[in-house]
Amino acid sequence: MWSHQTEEMSSPFLAVSEMQPFFGFFPSLRARIRRSLPSPRSWRCGRERSGAVPPAGPAGILSAPASHRLSAEPWNIPNWKAPKRHCELQAQVWAPLVLLLDVFREEQSTALCTAARLCRLTATAGRSGTVVPALPGAAASATAARPRAVRSSTMTAGRVYDMVVFGASGFTGQFVVEEVARAAAATAAGEGQLCSGRLRWAVAGRSREKLRAVLERAAERLGKAAPGEEVGVLLCDVSDAGSLAAMAKQTRVVLNCVGPYRFFGEPVVEACVENGASCIDISGEPQFLEGMYLKYNEKAAEKGVYVIGSCGFDSIPADMGVLYTRDKLKGTLTAVESFLSVKSGPEGLGVHDGTWKSAVYGLADEASLKKLRKQIGYAPVPVVGTKLKKRGFMFYSPEFKEYCITFMGSDGSVVKRTQRYLHTELQQTPVQYGAYATVGGLGSVIKLMFLGMLFFLLVKFNFGRKLLTKYPEFFSAGCFTKKGPTQKQMDGTSFTMTFFGEGYSEGQDPQNAKPNVKICTEVKGPEPGYVATPIAMVQAALSLLEDASSLPKRGGVYSPGAAFSKTKLIDRLNKRGVEFSVISKPEV
Repeated sequence: MWSHQTEEMSSPFLAVSEMQPFFGFFPSLRARIRRSLPSPRSWRCGRERSGAVPPAGPAGILSAPASHRLSAEPWNIPNWKAPKRHCELQAQVWAPLVLLLDVFREEQSTALCTAARLCRLTATAGRSGTVVPALPGAAASATAARPRAVRSSTMTAGRVYDMVVFGASGFTGQFVVEEVARAAAATAAGEGQLCSGRLRWAVAGRSREKLRAVLERAAERLGKAAPGEEVGVLLCDVSDAGSLAAMAKQTRVVLNCVGPYRFFGEPVVEACVENGASCIDISGEPQFLEGMYLKYNEKAAEKGVYVIGSCGFDSIPADMGVLYTRDKLKGTLTAVESFLSVKSGPEGLGVHDGTWKSAVYGLADEASLKKLRKQIGYAPVPVVGTKLKKRGFMFYSPEFKEYCITFMGSDGSVVKRTQRYLHTELQQTPVQYGAYATVGGLGSVIKLMFLGMLFFLLVKFNFGRKLLTKYPEFFSAGCFTKKGPTQKQMDGTSFTMTFFGEGYSEGQDPQNAKPNVKICTEVKGPEPGYVATPIAMVQAALSLLEDASSLPKRGGVYSPGAAFSKTKLIDRLNKRGVEFSVISKPEV
C-alpha cells in the first residue's frame, strides 16, 4: 500500500502508516463496548443504593484523569433498567477496556501526525544535508517523537510544548490565548529566538468545546484561519492532580490564568515544580505569592525551574519600572514613588469580578500575611540614604493636580521582594518604594470614601464577604461586573504609571548627604487588565524561554524584577505597546 514512498522517509513512518487500517478497527470495537454499558446515572444510583465503592486505581473509570474520562453522551441509553449488580460488573470489567481504547486512539492519532511531520522534515533534510532523528518506534509518543529544542540546564529537555495556557477559556485566559497566538505568528515570521524556530503551544482547561471556541475567537480577531493540530488542546482540571501533572510534563512553561490564586493556585505550582515545568501567573495576592515562596522555593531550586508570580498589570510595570528608573539614573537611586493613573473613555471603566474576589478575600485574610512573613523570616532591607517619608492615605498632588491615595495592590510587596533579592544575592543598593494612585477631584474622593468604608466594614464578616462577591457591580459603583468589560470599554481605557526617583550623583556618599539628583520616568500602555496584562504575561514567558542565560542561576520562586532584571523583558514590552520612557533626565 505504501510501496510508492521514497527512501528518504524513515522506517518508523512506514511502520505507523501501514498500521492505519488496523487502527481503524478500534472505533467500531469501542462503540460496541460503549453500547453495552449502562448510563452513568444508572451506575451512580446503583452504587449509592448498595454503598458500593467506585473502582479504584488505574482501571477505575471514576479515578481516571480528566483528559481520559469517558464521555457520557454515548452511554445515554433510553429506559435502561439494568440490575444494580449488573451495572457494577459492567462498569468494573468493560470501563477499563474502553479507557485503554480511548488512550490508544489518542496516541495513534498523535503518532500519525508526528510521523507525517517527520516525513516532511526528513525530505527537507535530505536536500539540505541536515540529519533528522528518526522515530524510536511505530508507537512512539508525541513527547519522544517531536524534534527537541536546545534548552538551558535549568529546563527539562524534550517537552512537547514551549508553553501551555491553563485556564484558557476563562475571561482573562481568552485574552492571553490571543496574545500567545500573536507571539507564535511573530516567532514563525522569524522575530523570535526559540531554538525550534517556532512557538509550540497549547491551551488547557476543563472543556474541549470551550477551548476550541477560544482558539477560533483568537484566530478571528487576528484575521487568520482557526488553528489546527499545531495548537494542542489539553483537558485539565485544577482539582485533578493527575491531569495537572500530565500537563506539566508536556511543557516548558505553564501560564496559569486560574484564580483566585489563594484557592486554585497552589496545585498548579506543585504540579509544575514536581514535574520540571516553570510556572508564571498574574496573581496580585501577597499571601499566595509569599506562601508559594515559603513552600516551594527550595524544591524549585533543586528542580531547576522558575515560579514567577505577578507577571501582569500592575506588578510588571511597577517592578520593572523601578529597575528601569534605576538604570537610567547616572548615580545611585535610593528612593522611588510611583503614581498610577487609569483613564477611561465615554463607555467608562470595566473590570471582571475575578479581580474583585481576589481583593475581598485578600483583605479579609490580611492578618495571616503577617504570620506568614514571620514564618519566612525575611532579613530586613537596609535603608540607604535619606529615608523615604510615608504620605497619608489620601492627599493632594500638585504634580497631577488630583487627589491621590495609597495604592492597595501588591506592588509594594512585590517591589520589596525584588529589592531584597537584588541586595542579598547581587549586592546591589536597595531602593525604597512607595505606591500611590490618582483618583480625581473632590467628588471622586467623596464617592471613594463612602464605598471604601462600606467595603472595609463588610469584608471583616463572612456574611459581608458573601454580599460583596454576589453583588460586585453594586458595591463598586459599576466598575466590577460578572460579565467583565466590553470591547468598547477596553478600547477606550489606558494607564500611565509615573515614577519620581531620587538619589545621589556619582561620587556622592548616600550615608553622609541628602539626595542631590532626581529623575522622572513613565510606563504607559493600553487597557491594563485584559490587554496590558496578557502582553506582560506572554512576554515574561518568552523571556523565560529565550533569555535563559540572563535568568538567575538557580531556579526558585521569584518576583518579576528578581527574575528578569538582566533579561530583555523591557525591550519586549516596548515593542508590544507597554512603553518605558524617561520624562525628565536626571537633574542635580
